[in-house]
Amino acid sequence: MAESEIDRLVQLLAKLPGLGPRSARRAALHLIKKRETLLGPLADALNRAAETVHPCSQCGNLDDHDPCGVCTDVRRDGSTICVVEEVADLWALERGAVYTGRYHVLGGTLSAIDGVGPEDLNIDSLVRRASADDVTEIILATNATVDGQTTAHYITDRLSGANVKISRLARGVPVGGELDYLDDGTLAAALKARREM
Repeated sequence: MAESEIDRLVQLLAKLPGLGPRSARRAALHLIKKRETLLGPLADALNRAAETVHPCSQCGNLDDHDPCGVCTDVRRDGSTICVVEEVADLWALERGAVYTGRYHVLGGTLSAIDGVGPEDLNIDSLVRRASADDVTEIILATNATVDGQTTAHYITDRLSGANVKISRLARGVPVGGELDYLDDGTLAAALKARREM
């Protein structure tokens, strides 16, 4: 029996993060019911995104312009570069609206298990950017995972010849967090990163 278009749609939706088979079926039914107001415009938006959205040649962000809107924003501080693993991390920092410098997206982390080495990541261009005269600080904002920590250490080694300050995001107790609910690693990081009041 041939696969129906609905089955194909469900299978494709199920490949999206956060959607399992049941959620994908619900989403597919909703899209088909709202064919004119949702399915058609969504299909058009997906086609346009596939044609126009590309990684920025400077920082790796996704945009329909190259260089991206963040790189061309003259109000941003070009002396700091915040290094993130993925574009989603850049977007998360932008949501917070507290960082006004430039970014650099690595495209993942070093992982021996997954066969991801330095040549698979956007590290060489980071080293070139860090060597620019106007760059004074590199902020490593990789995740607090083994792979994230390994990647941060590797980048620190690679940047040892550059004349830049290298800093790391603080780790510790989240705002509104209760000590009783935190894991040992978070508590240890919070104690090590304590500061004077």
